[in-house]
Amino acid sequence: MGGHLLVALSAHGYGHAAMTAPVVQALRRRRPGLAVSVQSAVDPAWMRGCYGAETALWSEPIGDSADFGLVMRSILEVDVAASHHRYRRLHAGLAATVSALAAKMRRSGVDLVLSNVSYVALLAAREAGIPAYALSCLNWLDLFGHYCGGLDGAQEILAEIRAGYASARAFLRPSPAMPMPGLPNLRSIGPLARQGRAAPDRLRALIGAAAHEKVGLIAFGGMAYPLDYSLFPRLPGWKWVLAGDPCGHPDLIDRETVPMAFGDLLASSDVILGKPGYGTFTEAAVNGVPMLHIPRPDWPEAPYMIEWLRENGRCLEIEGTDLFVPARLEQQLQKLFSLPAKALPAPSGIDDAADLLAAALPAD
Repeated sequence: MGGHLLVALSAHGYGHAAMTAPVVQALRRRRPGLAVSVQSAVDPAWMRGCYGAETALWSEPIGDSADFGLVMRSILEVDVAASHHRYRRLHAGLAATVSALAAKMRRSGVDLVLSNVSYVALLAAREAGIPAYALSCLNWLDLFGHYCGGLDGAQEILAEIRAGYASARAFLRPSPAMPMPGLPNLRSIGPLARQGRAAPDRLRALIGAAAHEKVGLIAFGGMAYPLDYSLFPRLPGWKWVLAGDPCGHPDLIDRETVPMAFGDLLASSDVILGKPGYGTFTEAAVNGVPMLHIPRPDWPEAPYMIEWLRENGRCLEIEGTDLFVPARLEQQLQKLFSLPAKALPAPSGIDDAADLLAAALPAD
């Protein structure tokens, strides 16, 4: 028997699920008989594609235990009032929710919990007497405190969130990450990122680009960036792949029509256009692809990610409005390509985390 791992994932976009997947894959190589269950409100079809058809999905909600992170108005704007209301609703029934989830963990024979980064799952693991680890570049303690810390009932909520994270054997903090000064059990590990197989000639053939043309990947994460892509500039010698409707633009290609794994698509691109986000930033660095990103004001994690990518890759900021100004977009791209290339960082956090988790599972 390889044991039973429960992975509890925030459904705040796809980033938490994506950054955890390579750790689970590495752990499965160490423990071939490992059973893996995943609890998340992320789209089940996407989860099976990411974690494998053999993964059991705990998709049914237990109370309000589906980890939402924060409620967003848009890709960049947090809905503070809605987030505060949902946290208050969750914490009003927190004890019952934790007990119900703990009971399910016991019934299912869970041996180990890995949370990215649900404190509810960690509290349930503590109640069930199951060892647990947290893994993330951010935490909802600091983010809820940043946006809602001065609102009614926030201090009581913060105390319960802190207790959940502190109950983990360790909070694995991969590079780059927020400082997280309020957590007593931090353990820093290396970056988590997928290394794709670069095949730029194949990518050009798949999208009908000429050999001399450059290919950009537009990747803003799980929530669409509100752009009218019909107005996107036409730059000579450029094609762009994006997740979404190209709106008839002759230089834009829908990602769904490109039969290439996302990691390989990213590694095969000449540039990535997106926002500060853990997965995109770390994968840009480990695959050596330059990154042009829009600002993400008031997101506490963003400054640490940007600083890290500047040290480990090539990146520049561009205002969202400048994406529609051909001269400005072309100028920033040229400036980006003129930056010196850096040594590729190794995604060493995958093995760091997998080794630790493997040792925590029951012996075969």
